[in-house]
Amino acid sequence: MYEEAAVCRVCPHRCRLSPGQTGMCRARCNRNGNIEPVNFGKLTAVALDPVEKKPLARFMSGTRILSVGSFGCNMSCRFCQNHDISQTGIDNALRTENMSPAELSGLAVELNASDRNIGIAYTYNEPLISYEFVEETAKLVREAGLVNVLVTNGNIEQEILEEILPFIDAMNIDLKVFSEEGYRSMGGDFETVKRFVVTASRASHIELTTLVVPGLSDSEEYMEKEAAWIASVDPDITLHITRYFPRYKMTDGPTDTDLMYRLKNIASKHLKHVLLGNI
Repeated sequence: MYEEAAVCRVCPHRCRLSPGQTGMCRARCNRNGNIEPVNFGKLTAVALDPVEKKPLARFMSGTRILSVGSFGCNMSCRFCQNHDISQTGIDNALRTENMSPAELSGLAVELNASDRNIGIAYTYNEPLISYEFVEETAKLVREAGLVNVLVTNGNIEQEILEEILPFIDAMNIDLKVFSEEGYRSMGGDFETVKRFVVTASRASHIELTTLVVPGLSDSEEYMEKEAAWIASVDPDITLHITRYFPRYKMTDGPTDTDLMYRLKNIASKHLKHVLLGNI
């Protein structure tokens, strides 16, 4: 029996896992010395969505895309919108549908013929904690002439990003707050996310989303710094500034709408495309 621990290389947590142990993401496990995704092909959500819901405002607008998600996440946001799948694991009796990369890509092709589906969006939970499934599926989708969209928190190591990036056509990346302290409070790493954004912007269409959470990301000073930094990467990047509503462990009231407009005005001094969401 294999008895040595192994280190997961997917994200900054670098979980050191004993045989049979699962990482903090609830989705990667040490199996005989290899770190493998226990959620490979286990889908908790499948829907045909407008591409604008990802959200992507400037990528193939007016089309629909097959959106799929599994379970688990390598961050622990108290306001998570999809906590019922992202903050649970395989032992939580989740209802899943098993689909192989070939089956899923085949479904995307079928829906292209019947419903003008443009491809697959990997979303809902953090898709890159099962990057192997994303990569295998994305290759098949690309071969079929369809597109791949990734919706991610960006708290992922560069080697993983560089491995899947050649097969990704567009991304929406959460830039949750523009501070290291804020990211630490959610189990993320600020510098890792910034590197992810920079690297992704060089090879894929990207848009960013900041959810304006009371006490975390509602600072006008943070927004000024965030927008200036995004502009230094590429002033043409679209920023979605989204209104928070109570969810999961947070009961604070929704973000003040006047503040939302002020933040948009601040960001618009630096960026060409700033959109408000959930208003």
